[in-house]
Amino acid sequence: MIMAGGSGTRLWPMSRGDTPKQLIGLFDGKSLLEIAASRLDDIVDEKQQWICTNQKHREAICAMLKIPSAQLLGEPEPRDTLNAVAFTAAVLHKLDPSATFAVLTADHIIRPQDEFKRCLSMGFDLVEEDASRFVTFGITPTFPATGYGYVELGDSIRDGARECKRFVEKPDEQTAEEYITSGNFAWNSGMFIFHASTFLDALKRLQPESYAGIAKIADAWGTSEQESILQKVYPTLRKISVDYGMMEPASTDPSVSICTVPMDVEWLDVGSWPSYGDTLTADTDGNRSDTNAIHLDSKNVICVSSEKSHTITTIGCADLVVVHTDDATLIFPASEAQRVKEMHSIVPPELQ
Repeated sequence: MIMAGGSGTRLWPMSRGDTPKQLIGLFDGKSLLEIAASRLDDIVDEKQQWICTNQKHREAICAMLKIPSAQLLGEPEPRDTLNAVAFTAAVLHKLDPSATFAVLTADHIIRPQDEFKRCLSMGFDLVEEDASRFVTFGITPTFPATGYGYVELGDSIRDGARECKRFVEKPDEQTAEEYITSGNFAWNSGMFIFHASTFLDALKRLQPESYAGIAKIADAWGTSEQESILQKVYPTLRKISVDYGMMEPASTDPSVSICTVPMDVEWLDVGSWPSYGDTLTADTDGNRSDTNAIHLDSKNVICVSSEKSHTITTIGCADLVVVHTDDATLIFPASEAQRVKEMHSIVPPELQ
């Protein structure tokens, strides 16, 4: 299951309510969701590929990926990642009580493909060998990131897989540096593999209120009340991430065994304009662009445009981001990238 329900407000003004970041053709006309789906080629059969997203994007995603609507799980409204995973687990478990499923993301560039395929296949093997296992995928840190969660690695299981000691969400810079120095921590990729039944059992123990709502949705699934119960119950579910709501408490739950498959890949979280800039080729002055751009004495400027015939020019600028669309232009220092979400919240509704 690919989670594709994010709003992508940090990629405003291109990411909007009707076309969030995972649906924008930023990569030679391809969207992040299309790239995420293509990563499953030769790993998961097309008929077993599911998307969990906002209901309002159902038609666009089915057309984009050419999948039947039955393989799309539409959330009436976003309720964070724990509920997206629980919703998926409940539906798949009802279809197949022995179901094992991967939870993948729609906002990353991951390469090389061969390493991703090897690690995903290993993850499925680990859970199919032992249904009590929760598998995570850890990315080797390349800098002391404070915006990512970390996984502490424990004893070896086999073929490079490690036991998971604990999860740590977004440490401060000094702590992140200590983690990297120790060599025993990986970035939490946000990708997992679960046995659906084991996940639901853990949800019942660790988040009983969430489980009660999900159970109501599961009971109605496949009946004439499926849609009405989903619309009624899903918006009442507590908003919480799968990391906080499941993985952290499960790490001390004796009924669950958490293990991590280290993934030796280039992993780009395209969650902001500077991170999108990292996917572009830089000129000799560090300027990056996906459109026509002309610079005079400018350094480390990122230029993005929805209109590829549009030319952006700068003079004497440094460390700026310029994003142009047909009805809005955003300019900000790269260091202020996290505040794009704040800007999104104050622009007129028609620009959101």
